[in-house]
Amino acid sequence: MDIATLLGLTTGVGLVLGAIFMGGSLLQFMDPPAVMIVVGGTLAAICVSHPLEEVVQAFKAGFKIFASRKVTAQEVVNVMVRIADISRREGLLALEKIRTDNMVLKKACKLIADNAGPQLIQDTLRIEIHSLRRRHQIGETVFKSLGTFSPAFGLIGTLIGLVQMLARLENPKTLGPAMAVALLTTFYGALLANLVFLPVAGKLRARTQQELLNLEIIFEGARCILQNNNPVLVRDKLSSFVPPKERTYGG
Repeated sequence: MDIATLLGLTTGVGLVLGAIFMGGSLLQFMDPPAVMIVVGGTLAAICVSHPLEEVVQAFKAGFKIFASRKVTAQEVVNVMVRIADISRREGLLALEKIRTDNMVLKKACKLIADNAGPQLIQDTLRIEIHSLRRRHQIGETVFKSLGTFSPAFGLIGTLIGLVQMLARLENPKTLGPAMAVALLTTFYGALLANLVFLPVAGKLRARTQQELLNLEIIFEGARCILQNNNPVLVRDKLSSFVPPKERTYGG
């Protein structure tokens, strides 16, 4: 589980709720029509601007950032060094028996075991990198769009509320509560955009950069193993991908 994502979201929600309770009641900030306008309108707009399968894919990717832990570059380097050690001790064919959940790493091990040429490995992994970048950009784009639509529908809800308020000017006592309700849609839209949608888009972008880096390490590691499967040389070369303060030399 990504602790930073969960901690940031819970802290943000907690601070907002704390500020609400310090100044009044939570019931003052609850309005079903406002929720309908902001949430319903935002979801409707995102389905108009993006294919449904992309929207579903984006939400799945958004939930994954809570469930999955980030795999660091150093961890990938350590894995490639262990693979180099296995290939040196047991031969390249032994790499076919390596079990991993990373499909790209599994494919790389199979290519190495088949003694594929560096160009074939490069072409294969480049396709994987391009495919991963495209999939992740879809999720990031969808959440950025959500972050744009929700404040806009918040403003639309506020305008609707103001029109309804102005239609009842004959009763001045209703102006204050009506104005408060009108502003709630803007509150909902801004809160969703800045606490959920845009931060999730940023997290997806960061995850994309990290996974692309990991794929680059796998690619370079596979090429190094084919050229010279000395684990020490593989480690020294791949360590260049890792910031000096984060480098470790354990397996």
